[in-house]
Amino acid sequence: MKQVIRKGLKEIAVEEVPDPVTPPHHVLIRPHYSLISSGTETASIHSQGVLKEIAKNPSHLKTIWEAIKEHGPIRTTAEVRAKFSEFDILGYSGAGEVLEKHPTVLDLEIGARVAYGGEGTGHAETVLTGRNLVARVPDNVSFDQACFSTLGAIAMNSVRIADLSLGEVVAVIGLGLVGQLVAQLARLQGARVIAIDLLQDRIDLATKLGAHHGALGGTTTPQMVAELTNGLGTDCVMIAAAAKSSAPCHQALELCRDRGRIVVIGAVDMSFPWNDMYLKEIQLFMSRAYGPGSYDPAYEHQGQEYPISYVRWTENRNMEDFLRLIGSGEVQVAPLISHRFPLDQAPDAYRTIMDPATNSLAVVLKYPASELPKAKFEPKCKVAILPASRKDGSIGVGLIGSGNLARWQHLPNINKNQHCRLIGIHSSNPVRGKSYATRFRADYCTTDERQLFEDPNIDAIVISSRNQHHARQAITALRAGKHVFVEKPMALTAQECRELCQAVQEMGKVLTVGFNRRFAPYYMAVKEQLRGRSGPVVINCRVNSPGISGDYWMADPTIGGAILGEACHFVDLMYWLLEAEPIRVSAYSLPTEKQDPVGENNVVAAFEFADGSVASLAYCTIGSKASGGEHIEVFAQGVAAITDNFTKLIVKKGTVRTFRRLWAAKGYRAQMEDFVDAMRTGREPKVTVWDGARATVGCLRMLESANTRLPCVFDLNKACGVKQEP
Repeated sequence: MKQVIRKGLKEIAVEEVPDPVTPPHHVLIRPHYSLISSGTETASIHSQGVLKEIAKNPSHLKTIWEAIKEHGPIRTTAEVRAKFSEFDILGYSGAGEVLEKHPTVLDLEIGARVAYGGEGTGHAETVLTGRNLVARVPDNVSFDQACFSTLGAIAMNSVRIADLSLGEVVAVIGLGLVGQLVAQLARLQGARVIAIDLLQDRIDLATKLGAHHGALGGTTTPQMVAELTNGLGTDCVMIAAAAKSSAPCHQALELCRDRGRIVVIGAVDMSFPWNDMYLKEIQLFMSRAYGPGSYDPAYEHQGQEYPISYVRWTENRNMEDFLRLIGSGEVQVAPLISHRFPLDQAPDAYRTIMDPATNSLAVVLKYPASELPKAKFEPKCKVAILPASRKDGSIGVGLIGSGNLARWQHLPNINKNQHCRLIGIHSSNPVRGKSYATRFRADYCTTDERQLFEDPNIDAIVISSRNQHHARQAITALRAGKHVFVEKPMALTAQECRELCQAVQEMGKVLTVGFNRRFAPYYMAVKEQLRGRSGPVVINCRVNSPGISGDYWMADPTIGGAILGEACHFVDLMYWLLEAEPIRVSAYSLPTEKQDPVGENNVVAAFEFADGSVASLAYCTIGSKASGGEHIEVFAQGVAAITDNFTKLIVKKGTVRTFRRLWAAKGYRAQMEDFVDAMRTGREPKVTVWDGARATVGCLRMLESANTRLPCVFDLNKACGVKQEP
């Protein structure tokens, strides 16, 4: 399919990308029209160049410095350079016909006329979005008008937040696309609307569409508003302007009456003078996206509706009601359309928007589906990037999951290995998949993981998808005759561990798990200090991961949370340092009845090992980023070794020796090399399926002990249901 993308910082192009695959609670739509959101979309097009962008936002420099400390200057430089060519999605509002739906969607039929929204849907010939971001289009509403639904819902949500009542005076500052819609909706709510802008033709359009008064923004505006309100000022000011200065906010405050309201919709500098806000006792409101449900993954992606008795106006209901208003003629959107372009001319459409001389307002893209007869949908989920090629004797590799770890580590490390050839990349995000495949020189990208499992040119699959998919994808790859590198955690349940152990034994393929700490130089040095020890060891692990919190998907205990997802690293690390099986664990967590912080993610555990060693693991997600990440202390007879965040090692053994690195060395490349060597030589990898199972079972026992407040005993062979090979 064709999709509009941004290449690098500012280039707009129409590229061929794979059709998306429909997950649960989602539908595929064939658009007829889509609307370019001039404010939101052009904000991501950095036409002035990188230096001016950094000058406007110096925080970028801090981000780069943090990346250098985390990944080193070479990898960070490569990522910064990639920003000048990588692809990104533009667009989130359109209308068309339902093309395909997941069986979990029961209330829409194929061919239904719908409008859609949602971040990341984009301007494309096939659009994937959640059911709750799809609204039926009335029969008397054309697709070119229905594609305003998302922007209309944004305007409607702001008017609802403003809580307007009959006879109130409302000033709308900024008469761009959203401002024009806000003015019309405020009038329908019974308010007297004053439309304010710096362009007279936009004021004229707003008054033509129902605004009671128009005012040219400037020093005379307060006087005009005072005359219209008998000196009282407006009851509410709605800021729909986009500005880097605080001028719109200052003007809003000046126009507001005593104890009035200000609603901010546009992206503006909100530097209000405190004293004036205080003296007027102004109420300030922010309007977030389309309404309740926005940015809630459970609502937008998992199809969980909010009961109407508790939440009357969700983003979906706002979309539906806006379409109703278009159908009844109470809201007019056709006069707002200033330009129309076919999809192939999308770059011209964006140039038109970016050029002030064109005075564009609403710019819509028209799709071939609007003129062609309906045809059977035949998805093309695979797009070739390079001519299929493979070095003699090389190992063909496919990658599933296009997250940050794949971008920063796995894909560069595959390309650096002389024995590997990157064949295919799977991503559920078509644009990101093509971006990665182009950058890392894969033969193709795909949105259907089966393409990789069934490809005879692929010998090994690297799995770096979300945690809940690891076991299923690894088992499928093994059964398809592929070697597997699966990121931690290998599995989330004991049953998944059993099935993976059985699959490895039956298929005779190499499986390794992404426990990179075994290959990190300072952890290898700690292990070396324990070589030849004569007695048990005491280990103390303190890990602080404040990033795994809030709505970040890894914080969700239902899909493993921080313990199964991240603490498994340290269960494996302790076993590897000691070369002794853990046999008992006692653990305690923070209270689990609170939503945030999530108690299940904050655990202190004590482990006992078969050789008499003991270890403690304190894993938390509530600390400060300034308090460091991981701190490991190891004490054996006559020796102590301490490591901090891969960059510092202290060895106390008669004398004290301190070693430091400027940049963290985490062992990712060394582990990939070990995996490749194991495949080439037929030996067992240094991290096996049993290591993956041990770490998962250890974390499960930690959580069980924290829940029951009792010690838990576990045996790896018993837990996995099959005998561990010596």
